[in-house]
Amino acid sequence: MIKIKNSKQIEGIRQSCRLLADVLDTAETLIVEGAIPLEIDAAVQQMIEDGGGRPAFLGYHGFPASLCFSVNEAVIHGIPGRDALKSGDIVSIDCGIELNGFFSDSAHTIAVGNVSPAVHALMKTAEESLYLGITAAQPGNRLKDISRAVYDHNHAQHYGLVRPYGGHGVGLALHEDPHISNFVGRGPNPRLKPGMVIAIEPMVNLGGDDITVLDDDWTVVTADGSVSVHYEHTVAITVDGPEILTVRRKFRT
Repeated sequence: MIKIKNSKQIEGIRQSCRLLADVLDTAETLIVEGAIPLEIDAAVQQMIEDGGGRPAFLGYHGFPASLCFSVNEAVIHGIPGRDALKSGDIVSIDCGIELNGFFSDSAHTIAVGNVSPAVHALMKTAEESLYLGITAAQPGNRLKDISRAVYDHNHAQHYGLVRPYGGHGVGLALHEDPHISNFVGRGPNPRLKPGMVIAIEPMVNLGGDDITVLDDDWTVVTADGSVSVHYEHTVAITVDGPEILTVRRKFRT
């Protein structure tokens, strides 16, 4: 069941999202050659707690970290480890915060040092598709208008789209209905209504669509070993259109 939030609830979600955006702004500055993912995760946990929040991922179904830290062929749900980052790595960080009972969720992919033009192009296209999906999230449109916008932009460049995972409702819990696919398939296609809060999150591969899960039962990787990128914003549907709640500091007015 899709939860419609009232203005007070959306304001609470907005505050959680603002804290998350600030944490991710700082976390991205730590993702450099030689950095240790486990140490970045510890810093993120401290920032969240200093802001009065709780890392929403930590302990969620047993997940052992505050950040999903996915490197190169890892798509999502990577566990931060002790291996230092190298030039040429790409890192997708995904994080959620619970603040005063309200949840936020956002992800971004960062290049470490020098990466190939093909990877830069993948990152650019995938991030563009996130904003095209957000633009399609207009009240009165349908859920699959978002999916179509994301899919068409990436498919035009022959990139793989991860199918078993996608976006979701968020706000009063970390994961709510509806599921938001990054491709257009069968299934429910409700109209978007003011008061809906959703996480839109393209997961895009340089190679094919197929993925597999590692023996840690968390890390999702591309089946062909190609690199993958991941972008996500929490978005409120309003009468005036979509509002990005996890907007980064540099884009705020």
